[in-house]
Amino acid sequence: MSFFKNRIQFNRNEFSGSFGDIGTDFPLIVGMILATNLDVASVFVMFGLMQICTGVVYGLPMPVQPLKAMAVLVIAQHISSSVLCGAGFAIGLVMLILTLSGTLSWLAVKIPACVVRGIQFGLGLSLASLALTKYVPSMGVDGYVLALVSFVFMIVLLGNRRTPPGIFVIALGLLYAIFFKVNLISLSSGIGLRLPQFTLPNAADILTGFFLLALPQLPLSISNSVIATNKTLHDLFPERKISVKKIGITYALMNLVVPFFKGIPVCHGCGGLAGHYALGGRTGGSVVIYGSVLITIGLLFSGAFQQVIQFFPQPVLGIVLFFEALTLMLFIRDQVQNKRDTAIALLVGLIALTLPQGYITGLIIGTALYYSPFFKGL
Repeated sequence: MSFFKNRIQFNRNEFSGSFGDIGTDFPLIVGMILATNLDVASVFVMFGLMQICTGVVYGLPMPVQPLKAMAVLVIAQHISSSVLCGAGFAIGLVMLILTLSGTLSWLAVKIPACVVRGIQFGLGLSLASLALTKYVPSMGVDGYVLALVSFVFMIVLLGNRRTPPGIFVIALGLLYAIFFKVNLISLSSGIGLRLPQFTLPNAADILTGFFLLALPQLPLSISNSVIATNKTLHDLFPERKISVKKIGITYALMNLVVPFFKGIPVCHGCGGLAGHYALGGRTGGSVVIYGSVLITIGLLFSGAFQQVIQFFPQPVLGIVLFFEALTLMLFIRDQVQNKRDTAIALLVGLIALTLPQGYITGLIIGTALYYSPFFKGL
């Protein structure tokens, strides 16, 4: 019983931390639902259920996130929900093969720490840019005021275990929505029980999804979702020995299950882990709480989806996302003692931020430079 208590806790810090990744997740989920007319109940229930499963399996604030490259392609190109489900199954199968063959573990050993730090730094820069240029300005003057108050809460309370900041920041967004945005009559009329839908991905959708969505996603998943997440786990929870193989297996199994219930493809992520931790999460309770909220939305509020999304104003999400990004970027500080490693980490981060397929490009270039005889002499 004490073993379970140490792994899953429910307190104000876990509640605060439970919203640490919502700035990344929510806009992508909403964007995919609107672009492809996905079933709201299926998406939220399965996404929430995967959160709960990882919280129980890891006993840590190990997040589940939408696959970002896939999400961007789906939103931009309006790819059908059936192909999206096929892509999820395809990438789950590929990741399972890579994991069981030992390829993921081999890559984790061969890719140097400075390159992983560069990937984390580049992702942090990307998230910070998204937060400050898209989310914060999205509501004009009201948005800037919300963002400023949220920022003050975060600065004053960050790291405070007695009064963690996430509670106040999310409450601010909810109160603003209730008084200024949400139509409570429309909200109440849309309440009703809805269950996830069952589907059977066919071979054509799996093959199409593999080429259209899984292949562009795979480099980001290997570099960020698995290797960088493993490194972040070791940074934040050094007493816990979580292997790359375990992360790869849970990544694969989730994506082999969710397509059958019209869920979106998912992954783990170092950014989400940093976000949960920054807002106070230290056990699996953080993601269990988060998952329970998502399941409730899916089961009871799917019919009021347009009103539900108003409860999470983008400027507030932007500030949460910014501090998630900041936590990620600060990991680079352990490279400053070595000029060569610092230079490689910064270069990888810049490549990841600016170039198409930047994560895999940065990973390859950074690893090549690290093992280059010329750079070894610096």
